[in-house]
Amino acid sequence: MPRVPTAAILLALLLLLAASVVLSTGFGAEQLPPSVVLDVLRSRFTGGPVDLAYQTIVWDLRIPRTLLAVVVGAGLAIAGAGIQTLVRNPLADPYLLGVSSGASVGAVAVITTGAFAGALASVFLGALAGALIGALLVFAIAVGQGGLTPLRLVLTGTVLASAFASIASYLVFRAADPRAAESVLFWLLGSLAGAQWDRLALPAVTVAALGLLLLAGSGWLDALAAGPDTAAALGIPVRAVRTTLFAVFAALVGVLVAVSGGIGFVGLILPHVARLLVGARHRRVLPVAACAGAVFLVWVDVVARIWVRPVEIPLSVVTGLIGAPVFLLLMGRRRYRFTGAAAG
Repeated sequence: MPRVPTAAILLALLLLLAASVVLSTGFGAEQLPPSVVLDVLRSRFTGGPVDLAYQTIVWDLRIPRTLLAVVVGAGLAIAGAGIQTLVRNPLADPYLLGVSSGASVGAVAVITTGAFAGALASVFLGALAGALIGALLVFAIAVGQGGLTPLRLVLTGTVLASAFASIASYLVFRAADPRAAESVLFWLLGSLAGAQWDRLALPAVTVAALGLLLLAGSGWLDALAAGPDTAAALGIPVRAVRTTLFAVFAALVGVLVAVSGGIGFVGLILPHVARLLVGARHRRVLPVAACAGAVFLVWVDVVARIWVRPVEIPLSVVTGLIGAPVFLLLMGRRRYRFTGAAAG
């Protein structure tokens, strides 16, 4: 069966994403038809008249959340595809490097101690600081023990993630406010409830800039996927590339976790979906995974908002229920093969 051209798949995904942004914005406590959403968007750009209540709901509340879902979904999918290549493991996800667990400790410390009155900005800064510390620890330990080899990265990241999880659990246990545990659990499992226009710029710029950087280096990612010996034979500076990729993924995942918490399965599943659609070449996988991840998380957020309305559920609950069977189904496809899965 001939493979569909990558350009056609990308165009279809972009059209689906545009439609998803408009349609998903209509879901919530008050259901809005697509025509109302389009009217609000048109009024923002052309200055036409629009109902003030609809403008508040659509433009001030729902559009920032939907756009954050687009950015986070795309970023996690890109990071997952790259990290799976970096450690040459099909089970790797963006949280493998210990960055997410470090961010969790920072956010939990802010939430449980009530620092800065628990403001969203302080949770974001605490998570970002924790992510940076976690990344630096993983890097220092791995380098100190012989270098950023795939096996050493996996083991170091896994062990430190367990240690960070224990620290976060202790902070929750010692929290003076019993309601802190609920807030911590909700953050750890992912949420876009804090989306605001002024919080979109940093993750959007980070995902766009680092995504383009990875796309520009897609040939080096292809070489690493074939193994360090093959990459070195092709003239690739393996150690320098691994170090650069680690820094890129640490920055990308750190920013995303800081704004959305931990959202499972997006960075694990969507890269495999992209490879199944367009093959293993990263210049095709990265943009397709980004678009697919954006569409996926937009609709996951819709389900999280309306499933047990008016209560909102964490995003990882939805991604886990969808992701586990989808991943098993993908792995059962005979024509699918993850080319970077060998040990390195």
